[in-house]
Amino acid sequence: MQKLSIFVTTFNNEETLDACLASAAFADELVVLDSYSTDRTVDIASHHGARFEQQKFQGFGPQKQRALELTTHEWVLFLDADEMISPALAAELIRLRDAGALGRDDVTGYEFPRVEQLFWRMSADATRKNFYVRLFRRDAASFTRMPVHATVAVNGPIARIDAPFFHFGETDIHCKVDKVNGYSTGLVRDKIAHGRRASPWIMVCYPPLFFLRSYLFKRGFTNGWAGFIASVVGSFYVFLKYAKLYEQSRFDQVGDSLMPRGAPALKTPLERYRNPV
Repeated sequence: MQKLSIFVTTFNNEETLDACLASAAFADELVVLDSYSTDRTVDIASHHGARFEQQKFQGFGPQKQRALELTTHEWVLFLDADEMISPALAAELIRLRDAGALGRDDVTGYEFPRVEQLFWRMSADATRKNFYVRLFRRDAASFTRMPVHATVAVNGPIARIDAPFFHFGETDIHCKVDKVNGYSTGLVRDKIAHGRRASPWIMVCYPPLFFLRSYLFKRGFTNGWAGFIASVVGSFYVFLKYAKLYEQSRFDQVGDSLMPRGAPALKTPLERYRNPV
């Protein structure tokens, strides 16, 4: 029989971690890498028998990479602390593991669909789901160093399992707007580091296209008003990414020349918000 490790990175996740770890109870090894939480996260991880380590937050990608390195089995699965494995997905993973079928046909990773919480409801079955690679051979994967939305790169063929996992990260509109504000600033840092230039026309054209893709083509309309609100906020996120990139370029170009003499010293947004997420 094959063995499976599941790992989670945490920081003050007492509201969701219990459900997350309970859904992963079938794992042969549970690893939690924490960034010095001050809530009940430590107690919850201990209750579920997880191997618990702590490390100062190094960024989303490096933190997940370190948690991966703490695992010991050939096959690993990672969850965010606000995610949960569905009973259908757990049953399929147990079947594959117990049959020694993980990695058959030279597969090195698996992707699953994620069902999103949309404020007061979960997304409808008819909504088009995004698939994410979450299960893979330990020695064939590494995490990107993106400042946000860090993903895993797997060297080899990826297979698909249709059973879903759940995401409870956007509990209300306030939470979602806070996230897109922080994430968009973090992504501006990455775009600047990679030499991306700002164009105000992207602010004009891309957000409406994103809304149409989210609400119509990905069937966000099947979620009622929750789907409409989520699509609008998603298009605002796209707008913020490019608006902040343009804003930074203007700070760099004109400095304080457009401010009155004697005005308070300016800080660029990236100087002011060093740790936005």
